[in-house]
Amino acid sequence: MKIDRGYLTQTLSDLVRINSVNPTLVPGGAGEVEIAAYVRRSLAGCNLRVNTYEPQPGRVSVVGRWPGTGRGKFLMLNAHYDTVGVDGMDEPFSGAVRDGRLYGRGAFDMKGSLAASMTALKALADGGVTLGGDVMVAAVADEEYGSIGTADLVACHRAGHLRVDGAVITEPTALKICIAHKGYLWIDVETVGRSAHGSKFEQGVDANMRMGRFLAELDKLEQTLRNGPAHPLVGPPSLHAAQLSGGSGLSTYAAACKLQIERRTVPGETEAKAVAEVQAIVNRLQAADPTFHAHVKPFFVRDPFEVSRDAGIVQAADKAVSKVSGKAPEYFGDTPWMDAALLSAAGIETVVIGPAGEGAHADVEWVDVDSCLQLAEILVHVASEYCR
Repeated sequence: MKIDRGYLTQTLSDLVRINSVNPTLVPGGAGEVEIAAYVRRSLAGCNLRVNTYEPQPGRVSVVGRWPGTGRGKFLMLNAHYDTVGVDGMDEPFSGAVRDGRLYGRGAFDMKGSLAASMTALKALADGGVTLGGDVMVAAVADEEYGSIGTADLVACHRAGHLRVDGAVITEPTALKICIAHKGYLWIDVETVGRSAHGSKFEQGVDANMRMGRFLAELDKLEQTLRNGPAHPLVGPPSLHAAQLSGGSGLSTYAAACKLQIERRTVPGETEAKAVAEVQAIVNRLQAADPTFHAHVKPFFVRDPFEVSRDAGIVQAADKAVSKVSGKAPEYFGDTPWMDAALLSAAGIETVVIGPAGEGAHADVEWVDVDSCLQLAEILVHVASEYCR
């Protein structure tokens, strides 16, 4: 099986030149329609079976498939092709290559990964390789915000419409094997006061002052989390007070103050545990002062992820990296959340490995082209091992 360097480089450059800014993050963003059409044409041109999925209007994912005999495991290579915004970038859509680095928004996060995955399936098709299970490349929408692309494919899997036994999330890892990452949840806390004229202290209850009491206790919780037991791969849990607003005028007691918290969780922690920690602060403050009233409400959650090194997909990745690089792979846990958690929660054994580069969400973003080529070769070997 031959890795087509020309195809990978041209495909990656083309992908970066297509504006696919996530419209939920940036109003008016181009979204995935144009890039989906490109990926669909390219995969069809490689003699792959291609299907499109559109969980919301204009939010399109593409799945290309190299079919097997049906007697082995089915593998998904997953990469998102939506990006964050481009403000502050000098060359957001250049796709230029300098000193082995290809530049532009999404090159590193994660169009380099997608190009490598597409190239890996092209190598299987060009070689006429027969495997026991299907190998799929899933180019998914919306990972940068709500992950509706991967969530939609997971729903298809649960419904029996899309079989997936194992998955490789190809987020960039410098070709290290990632077997864990943190999760997160967003929590609203609102303190309740009583509006009154600023001169009428006997009538007013200051919600902002009461939020100050809560923040002082939240700071203690944050320090306890960071200084407590750490997960061996991803480190300790954490939280921060992300956004704060309260009050309606200088001469008015604040009737309400709202805080939004982000809580980063580690494998083994649950949403219920994290919310209970915050609720316990409110309960203590209410017990100490009957005028203290607050509401705690989680409104978005993404679970952490961890997979055993003994899992079949991890063992396949280990053998593939060893074969391509000539040395044992390095294992690690990462801190950002990834779509790996959605697939793992659906019972799909999942591992993360991707190319090298820099600049995710930054003003200068690039991916190392040679590492994309190595990734393509690694993915071919993962498929050959896992799907046989």
